[in-house]
Amino acid sequence: MKKLIASLVLLAFIVSCKTTERAPSQKKDTATTEKDTVRIANDELEYEIIIIEPGFESWLERMAKPEGYYSQEFLEARNQIYVSEWNRRVLQPSVYDPKLYEMQIDYNPSIDYGYEVNYKLYNYFIYFQLHYKQQLSGLVPRI
Repeated sequence: MKKLIASLVLLAFIVSCKTTERAPSQKKDTATTEKDTVRIANDELEYEIIIIEPGFESWLERMAKPEGYYSQEFLEARNQIYVSEWNRRVLQPSVYDPKLYEMQIDYNPSIDYGYEVNYKLYNYFIYFQLHYKQQLSGLVPRI
């Protein structure tokens, strides 16, 4: 069973090869007690991403470009850059705040995670950079 777990402050990405019980629409599933939890699942690929970050869901709804604005190829390319830098920072806790960069992200560019997973991951990286005043690449975060 493959698992991807990356947590930062109150963020957890979990990608696992297991069947999830989701409606075909695959929209976010947010419990009322966990207002700041965004869950995305892709039943066909059996991958899941969970983002727990206060303020991210409302930022995503208010500030992020709508789904479909970016191509999946664009999102995958940016996610590869951001994940690579993220993982580099995790390995340097004396240089980068280990409370922000707690665990590595296992993002495999040869796996098609689907549009929604890439969209939410990309937008989390944008939110993270703006909210925590971090820059994960030479690219200016777009919103």
